[in-house]
Amino acid sequence: MALAISPAPRPPTTHPAGPALLAQRVGKSFRGSKGKDVRAVDGVSLSVRRGEIYGLLGANGSGKSTLIRLFSTLLAADSGEVRVFGHDVALEEMAVKRLINRVSVEASFFKKLSAMENLVYAGRLYGVGAADARAAAAMILRRLGIEDRRFNEPLEKLSRGMQQKVSIARAFLSTPMLLLLDEPTTGLDPRSKLDVQTFIEEVRDTHDATIVLTTHDLAEAERLCDRIALINDGRIVAEDTPEALKSMVAELHGQEPTLESVFMTFTGRSLDDDHDDDKSDED
Repeated sequence: MALAISPAPRPPTTHPAGPALLAQRVGKSFRGSKGKDVRAVDGVSLSVRRGEIYGLLGANGSGKSTLIRLFSTLLAADSGEVRVFGHDVALEEMAVKRLINRVSVEASFFKKLSAMENLVYAGRLYGVGAADARAAAAMILRRLGIEDRRFNEPLEKLSRGMQQKVSIARAFLSTPMLLLLDEPTTGLDPRSKLDVQTFIEEVRDTHDATIVLTTHDLAEAERLCDRIALINDGRIVAEDTPEALKSMVAELHGQEPTLESVFMTFTGRSLDDDHDDDKSDED
């Protein structure tokens, strides 16, 4: 079933031609656990095309979630420049916020309120009337596999997977032109993960939306992403389509043509390895 939802009007499309997201030599440091500055993002440059799903693939602590926070205006870069549809995130913060939304593993809600109450409240913040928000929220929740009878239960009684689906529904209520998904399926059961991945594919196929997805799930990255950037120690170490990256490690390095081989070849570690806590307080 195709997704057909228009819960909120988008801003006029007067943005200059060019990429949906452009980062140029972006850097960000934090104070580490031993009192010294740690470079979480180190001179990252990337360009995300309009309408694509662009994956940031890296182990925990690699800097991928810090990048998402920089792109979403939640953090300010120490150096470099980020532009969203031509708007500088540092100088045009409100214009950027009208074009984006973000889903993360630590999504917060009013836990005593129901999923529907949370979504109607969020819709009002986005300028969507209560009736329209309720109708759009119901459609998205159903498509994500949540039964109508669960809509009005307190959110604290819903599973982790259901709460994450509500978070995705909330992000989509504003019909963002750039959707930032920070490990949206981490910790979900296989069925919930499949529901979310299918929804992401439908958003890509039926809406004029660009998606940036961070993940450490190789199968998810291969299924969803048009292009992938591997990030390690705050730097992008490889970038291309999944097929091109697999072909590269097979032809040039004699490795198996898998994303696991790609990751091992370019980072020298397993994707399951966490970075040293002293190296970065951020993902």
